[in-house]
Formats: sequence, structure tokens, C-alpha cells
Amino acid sequence: MEFTPLVVGVTGSQRATSYTRQAIEHALDAAERAGADTDHIDLGTADLPLYDPDRDLADAGDAEALLERVCAADAVVVGSPNYHSSYSSTFRNFHDYCGFDEYTDTPVGLVVVAGGGTIASPLDHLRVTMRGVHADVVAEQVGVRNASRYFEGGALTDDDLAQRLDDLASAVVDAAYRWELADREPRN
Repeated sequence: MEFTPLVVGVTGSQRATSYTRQAIEHALDAAERAGADTDHIDLGTADLPLYDPDRDLADAGDAEALLERVCAADAVVVGSPNYHSSYSSTFRNFHDYCGFDEYTDTPVGLVVVAGGGTIASPLDHLRVTMRGVHADVVAEQVGVRNASRYFEGGALTDDDLAQRLDDLASAVVDAAYRWELADREPRN
């Protein structure tokens, strides 16, 4: 049986000219070059009300459809801009909807983009909360400091950053293949 992994990118930014979105799009293009199918969830365009655990998903805008897309993923690349040394409220709200069903044993790559210099704390926060829902967070991660230096006119212009995003995409695609092989192995 042939297996083509599905890599879903999640952009946790509201800004129309988001560098985070551009980085996630680059990573998804790299995942396609590595042999994956891709899907991009742009939370800036989603109808996603503030998470309320008492609200039925059917009454929560796009939530149910977005969760189905993440559940279908063999790997996920999440990206957030840095807001106050953590990830964005846009991503946090979506992440509150998610749980074990969406992420257990799913390889996840992390991308944080900062207008200034802080990326370590948001990457740590993403890693901890993704592991909290049993995601398999890959070792590769991409933090972009002073993002305006690396993008121009809607395009990534830095070869080193492009390579780091390519490596992240390859890592999640490779991990998706490993998980698929592990699932096929007979267990004693």
C-alpha cells in the first residue's frame, strides 16, 4: 500500500501581511517537494469564536471542520507570531479547541516569528502545550527574529531561513513516514 502523508499547516496570525503565514506556506511547499500532500489552515480567515467548553462544536463557527482537518493530518506544522513572549491569542484559541484526538502520535513542527528578538519562550510554550496533547514534537524548530529582514513583497528572501524551513518540513514528513511504518508493524 502506497502512503502519501498529509501535512497540515496552521497559521496563528491575524495580520494580512503575516510573516508567520509566509513561513508556514514555505514549509508546506517544502513538504510537497518532500512528497507530501498539504493543507493550510489560516486562522486569520477562520470563523472561530472564543473557546467555550460548554458550547456545542456545531455552534462554534468553523471549529468542527478545522478539527477534522487536523485529525486527518499525518503531520502538522504550527506557526505563531510572538506576542508578549508567548504565542498569539489566535493560535491559543484554536489550540484550546484541540486535544488528544487531534494530536496523539502526530508529528508536529514549530515555527515562531518575531518582529523583534524574542523566540525562545514562544517556542517553549508551543512545545509544552503540543506535548500536553500528546503530539510528537520534532526536534527541528524554526524561530525567526527580526522577521522584516527576511521577507520582501510577500516572499521569503533569505536562503538560510528557507533551508531551515525546508529541514523542518522534511523532519515532519520523515516522522509521518516513521509513524505510518510503526502502525503497520505487527505487535507481539
